[in-house]
Amino acid sequence: MEALNFEEFNLYPEILRSIREMGFEEATPIQGKAIPVAMEGVDIIGQAQTGTGKTAAFGIPLLMKADPKNKKTQEIVLCPTRELAIQVAEEIRNLAKYMHGVKVLPVYGGQDIVKQIRSLKGGAQIIIGTPGRVMDHLRRKTIRCEEVHTIVLDEADEMLDMGFREDIETVLEYIPEERQTMLFSATMPKPILEITKKYQHDAVTIKVVKKELTVPSIEQYYYDVKRKDKVEVLSRLLDVYDPKLSLVFCNTKRKVDELVTALQGRGYFAEGLHGDMKQAQRDRVMKNFRTGRTEVLVATDVAARGLDVDDVEAVFNYDLPQDDEYYVHRIGRTGRAGRTGRSFTFVKGKEVYKLKDIQRYCKTKILAQKIPSIEAVEQVKLEKIMDRIDAIIEEENLTDMVNMIESQVNEADYTAMDIAAAFLKLALRGDEEVAQDGMENFDFGDTGAEEGMVRLFINIGKKQNIRPGDILGAITGESGMPGKLVGAIDMFDKYTFVEVPREYGRDVLRAMTNSKIKGKSINIEPANQK
Repeated sequence: MEALNFEEFNLYPEILRSIREMGFEEATPIQGKAIPVAMEGVDIIGQAQTGTGKTAAFGIPLLMKADPKNKKTQEIVLCPTRELAIQVAEEIRNLAKYMHGVKVLPVYGGQDIVKQIRSLKGGAQIIIGTPGRVMDHLRRKTIRCEEVHTIVLDEADEMLDMGFREDIETVLEYIPEERQTMLFSATMPKPILEITKKYQHDAVTIKVVKKELTVPSIEQYYYDVKRKDKVEVLSRLLDVYDPKLSLVFCNTKRKVDELVTALQGRGYFAEGLHGDMKQAQRDRVMKNFRTGRTEVLVATDVAARGLDVDDVEAVFNYDLPQDDEYYVHRIGRTGRAGRTGRSFTFVKGKEVYKLKDIQRYCKTKILAQKIPSIEAVEQVKLEKIMDRIDAIIEEENLTDMVNMIESQVNEADYTAMDIAAAFLKLALRGDEEVAQDGMENFDFGDTGAEEGMVRLFINIGKKQNIRPGDILGAITGESGMPGKLVGAIDMFDKYTFVEVPREYGRDVLRAMTNSKIKGKSINIEPANQK
């Protein structure tokens, strides 16, 4: 089935705005099939595993049918565990971010029931809960069902395995006959079929059963990484493994932009690829990646479709994919043409369980790895420098250099070994400082820009029919820098001043050398450079 854009479902603009903000570019297969059917109000039996995007598949129709003016409970979602209830509530809340008046409340065991009762008194149109706790509230009449028109059983097979069948049936008995019942389950054992027969009417079956996929010749590893440490760990892995070309996958467009900015700030040749980019921009990024000018490509799943580059040596799952199948598509970008590739996946906490689902699905082993230490990164850098030194000793005439060092040794109080050690330290520090100083501390002098920015001079202006948009387009198009980071653009008749963040200054100068704007060759340099 061809992927659908969310615009095709005739959703409220508020929901579309949230979806865009969450960065999802198109519907997953279960969303594409379930959302239109669910919005018709019919009963649904959805067969789909975890990791297919099914929360949005029922969450979006729930929001489309919720009445913000009515404070009473209208929709209930039952989940097997408190963790899932919290997760589902959070995702539906994110989707409802711009729908004023819609309240989503999770209720589950282990949380103070008095607090829950207080929250319920304030009114909540959508309740997400575990069967036992929802049943408890129904008996206490702290959840009332007169206005409930929709109930969702999420991960129904899990709920039955955990012994919730009686509780589920009790909850269903409380809810009015005239209702929509949606059931989602990875498997369809007999007890589930009995529930569907008893409590659903003319249910539409929606099946998204995944293809059996295997992943050959790719070494697969995962790392337990806190969100705030992801950039640091990615940097260490790039330094230790030093892949020729790397692909880094993020789930949202915003995350792509943020990560590219962070990597460029650390001195990596990184660029982003996502659905908001114009075709010319995408072509330029892909050309840079194919030719090796860009070594790290950060992309969303949708943007990476059709990406065919043989030399990708490593794939990083910076975010765990939304759908298990995406994992296979992602890591299949490496290990091409008989080569062995590597994939690295970052997970935290409960995501490890999702990773286990992926392993079962792919029939593959993803091995836990320790995060490389600073010392390991230093050792790799040292080995690379020593390899370069070996090559120089083997291939080049060093007579003049030897004479210079002998002269220094004869005149000073240190040995040739001291000089070698100092040069090695300089080389090790140099790798970092070229990245750090070159990218962040390049001395532009005082260019008259506001704090944190540098002011650049371009020898082209209004008289050449140039507009601020042309300048902005040229800078972002050539350097890959997000347009929102460009500061003031002051145009005069024959020249223009533009401000960019200091850490991008050198990148912009380098990228814009020999560039043209509207077919006219330009010269760009720091303003008022001293």
